[in-house]
Amino acid sequence: MFSGIVQTKGEVHEIKRHATELTLTIKAPVIVTPTLQIGASIAVNGVCLTVTASQEETFTVAVMPETVRRTSLQTLTSGTAVNLERALQINDHLDGHIVQGHVDYCGRVRARIADEHAIRLLISLPVAYRSLVVVKGSIAVDGVSLTIVAINDDEFEVDLIPHSQAVTTLGSVQVGDQVNIETDILGKYVARQRVSGGVE
Repeated sequence: MFSGIVQTKGEVHEIKRHATELTLTIKAPVIVTPTLQIGASIAVNGVCLTVTASQEETFTVAVMPETVRRTSLQTLTSGTAVNLERALQINDHLDGHIVQGHVDYCGRVRARIADEHAIRLLISLPVAYRSLVVVKGSIAVDGVSLTIVAINDDEFEVDLIPHSQAVTTLGSVQVGDQVNIETDILGKYVARQRVSGGVE
């Protein structure tokens, strides 16, 4: 489990492709510490992955076919910056919101608008996920916990404060870029209960 508070930006050091699978080696000295062990979970652009190896400044993760198909990790190239967050510990602060690292869909940035010091991003919203997003609710975009500012028929808006622009990769996303979207798990449970008749 994660909070959507990015700890650092890493850099893709090496990519190996095996049919529809990927092996990513990422350079991130801040993340690669003695406590980072094989089998640990780490969110890479909001995708929960398992560490399979670590060296002095890099760690390696395997990306299975379903994850490759569902996320934007398939578009990564060597040198690309990625958002990184290690899994929460029991005594950690939950400063963002509950993020599983299970991406729902790959959204596309439709607009990037400067608004004084903020940047407004409009991102595509498929009909299947409209019931899971609410204004002032939480959403994870490439692993970053953000508040939904507005919702239209087929897109939602989030605003980036200067801090988020500086410490995450979202500060450099452009129109047309793909981003990983995870809707709020609490909304998913409520929607499921309604479908199954658990809520009147």
